[in-house]
Amino acid sequence: MIREIRGRQVMIDRDLAQLYGVETKRLNEQVKRNIERFPDDFMFQLGRGDVEILKSQNATSSWGGDRRLPYAFTEQGIAMLSSVLKSQTAVDVNIRIMRAFVSMRRFIATNARLFQRLETIEYHQLEMKQHQEAADRRIEEVFKRLDANTPPIQGIFYDGQVFDAYRFVADLMRKARHSIVLIDNYVDDTVLALLDKRERGVTATIYTQHISDRLRLDVDRHNAQYPPVEIKQFNRAHDRFLLVDDEVYHIGASIKDLGKKWFGFTLMHDIAAAELIRKIE
Repeated sequence: MIREIRGRQVMIDRDLAQLYGVETKRLNEQVKRNIERFPDDFMFQLGRGDVEILKSQNATSSWGGDRRLPYAFTEQGIAMLSSVLKSQTAVDVNIRIMRAFVSMRRFIATNARLFQRLETIEYHQLEMKQHQEAADRRIEEVFKRLDANTPPIQGIFYDGQVFDAYRFVADLMRKARHSIVLIDNYVDDTVLALLDKRERGVTATIYTQHISDRLRLDVDRHNAQYPPVEIKQFNRAHDRFLLVDDEVYHIGASIKDLGKKWFGFTLMHDIAAAELIRKIE
């Protein structure tokens, strides 16, 4: 029945009354009549917060509907109670209580190192938990960023979404690590500018049905200044395809006309880029 409240070892008035064989009300009345004998370090009244803590520890399960804030008595306060209650029972009970307090102090003193080690272990466990939670948050943030930087596998761009469509294709260009192949029958210098978004060392090839003198001149001038883009004639394709490394995207609009009208795009999971290249060649 000895509890620790506010850093002190105390007993609650209700528990003491049961030990003394008197009503809690009578015990408190005797204390109030002799209040000068019970300074704050002998006795104090619990607050609502203290009571809630006791309830959480199942220390007040038998209190019923008593809403009165109880009093807590320290070792000195309990010693004073025997002189207030003036009964042999109170004296006998107080002797047993004093012995219990002494035993508790001895136990705490004997096991001080153990308690310190347990406290250190709990501190390290809390510290490890905090580090783990911080690491989990960082990992989650990394995955979120990775998801945010991963191009969508299918979707629709509507008329007027010129920049959104441009950024989508530019991100695909930047994503490439080895090669980019564009199959598109309508190509101009804006397509060359998009291909320049690719990383250094990534090859770029365009297949188109007709290579005009103007387009050939644009490609030559581009290649004289920037990493070269190879352009080849191919007239067996109706749709547009963008091959990024091993991935094949089906694009519903010519790259030069992105965002001017509705178009859809799809990442074709069941077709490898190498397979299409073999069919072209």
